[in-house]
Amino acid sequence: MKDNGEELIDKKAKSALREIIETVVFVLVAVILIRFFIGELRWIPSSSMYPTLIEGDRIFVEKISKPIRAPKRGDVIVFYPPDETLKTDFLSVFSRLTGIFCKDIAYIKRIIGMPNDKLEIKKEGDEFFVYINGKKETEPYILTQKDWLPCTDDMYCGPFTIPEGQYFMMGDNRGNSQDSRFWGFLPEENIIGHAVFKFWPINRIGLIRYKE
Repeated sequence: MKDNGEELIDKKAKSALREIIETVVFVLVAVILIRFFIGELRWIPSSSMYPTLIEGDRIFVEKISKPIRAPKRGDVIVFYPPDETLKTDFLSVFSRLTGIFCKDIAYIKRIIGMPNDKLEIKKEGDEFFVYINGKKETEPYILTQKDWLPCTDDMYCGPFTIPEGQYFMMGDNRGNSQDSRFWGFLPEENIIGHAVFKFWPINRIGLIRYKE
């Protein structure tokens, strides 16, 4: 039979355990709500968006505008590639919602072609250009007009019309980017959010440049 001292210790231990569990649950719910409705943090693993983003940049991806603002040409978007099948088991969904041990593949590219645009990539001399609806695009954000991956028969270089509800995505480093030229169009439902802000490293803090 426990004395009053032992009972008091048991009550304190149970109370402390309950507080820990409640705190953990609160934090997890808060993280899920923030990631689902507001935004999430991401890091840049490659040079495909150079010079806009470089390897190691930490960025904030906002999701607030997703239900109310349609994507625009020039937006820098984080998304699940169209050939990526997302697992739907509990652990996979939990990791996706919380970001804990999440292994889902996500890309970051810029929207170049909009739904119903007629797009074509042309080589003129030693330079490459994107034509949209017959007009040459001015792209001040890309690395160079010359160092592009040359188009081949199995690439999406046009001319073609982008289907409704889909987008044509390209990296700013056109010579080192696995983008829509290789895997085709991006369905709007695959979009995670807009990349809006670089917060690390300190010397690169600032808004992410969009099309001018």
